[in-house]
Amino acid sequence: MGRRRKFLFWIFGIAAFWLILCAVAGVAASEWTLHPPRLRLTNDAGERAAAIAKSHRAILQQVDVKANDGAILDAWFIAPSSWNGDAVILLHGMADNRAGMLGPAEMLLRDGYSVLLPDARAHGMSGGNLATYGFLESVDIERWSGWLAQNERPHCIDGLGESMGAALLLNSLKINHEFCAVAAESSFASFREASYVRIGEWFGTGPWLGRTLLRPVVESGILYVRFRYGIDLGQDNPAKAVASSRTPVLLIHGLADSNMPPYNSEQILAASKNGNPNVSLWEPPDAGHCGAMGSNPQEFEKRVVGWFESHSRNKQGG
Repeated sequence: MGRRRKFLFWIFGIAAFWLILCAVAGVAASEWTLHPPRLRLTNDAGERAAAIAKSHRAILQQVDVKANDGAILDAWFIAPSSWNGDAVILLHGMADNRAGMLGPAEMLLRDGYSVLLPDARAHGMSGGNLATYGFLESVDIERWSGWLAQNERPHCIDGLGESMGAALLLNSLKINHEFCAVAAESSFASFREASYVRIGEWFGTGPWLGRTLLRPVVESGILYVRFRYGIDLGQDNPAKAVASSRTPVLLIHGLADSNMPPYNSEQILAASKNGNPNVSLWEPPDAGHCGAMGSNPQEFEKRVVGWFESHSRNKQGG
């Protein structure tokens, strides 16, 4: 065997080994991503929700809907005694549950909104074996919007999501046209971009590593999920969903967010420039991941409630 042939043999062998190794890593990472740790509701969380409802003279209900695949999705619905006529769906982050949104719920109850706090599929007390980061959840959110429209008949249905919940909310805009306005904090721009960020996090680099040398890990994982479960994670793309929507979107992303860097929301904003004309971005300088409310609660309330109010049919008389 000549030197050239031997050199090519080793190059192709190393490349094949690398691709096989990346494929194995992609399958393992995908299985972990589809099956996040499930944080069940505790009695303390239920007591906290009841205390918040009581403090606002509100009614707390346990409600559920059936998803398209038959999974039963659970939520709390809280209706204040002095209702302003609008309702907000609150969506939590990965490996969390509805109790994680009780802080924003209390803020909105104070301003007269009724609130719906679902557990995402494969989270909390909701059914579903897989978390799909928007592929199935988009239809789930549409079901919750339908439940509100049928049972509560609000003037407006708004949405507020954090982290994964923000991405689910934005991704749902491609099929859900019920929202008057939404606010999304610390969203990823696309599932692929989130994957690049996570790979960089694992290896202590930036997302460039996932976009380049370890990109086969991401692509093999997406292909595996598509063929194994029939789920195309490549369709989980909040940036494209926002750009193709006409729903007003307030993006919130703290500049101190090291979990999901703020360039993700900047990408969503940039993608909407030639599509959705009503997208705004607030980047509080000292806020970390989903930390805008904690770092400046008054400004958070002013911006979020102001966004909902400015697009309310009730206020506009529609």
